[in-house]
Amino acid sequence: MSTIEQRVEEIKDDLDFFDDELAKYEYIIDLGKKLEEFDEKDKTPENIVHGCTSQVWLTCENKDGKLYFYGTSDAIIVKGLVYMILQIFSGSTIQELKDVDMDIVHELNLSEVITPNRQSGVIGMIKKIKEYALKA
Repeated sequence: MSTIEQRVEEIKDDLDFFDDELAKYEYIIDLGKKLEEFDEKDKTPENIVHGCTSQVWLTCENKDGKLYFYGTSDAIIVKGLVYMILQIFSGSTIQELKDVDMDIVHELNLSEVITPNRQSGVIGMIKKIKEYALKA
């Protein structure tokens, strides 16, 4: 099992801990509050994630062959989703990121908590991360 798959399992286990959708929703919102401060100067068109209903920005830093991601959103639930995506992918090698399967969203079972539009936003974030990996 890859590091990314292990991180997905950890988040899935955390979400499965909650019995109802509202509790999961609140948990995701709480995760968003843990996001590091995002620099206003990085809120540029090239850092925007396409496919999201709300505005999402992602940046990438390459340190010793591993990519570290930073991001934010203008919507509180989406900030939580950004946090989850960063937890899963940040610190991974370029090759691990290139090999990522887009079905990872379905493994988290987010469909019971977030709308299809938000799900496509999560897929947009993963696509952006893969773009960064391909350019690295």
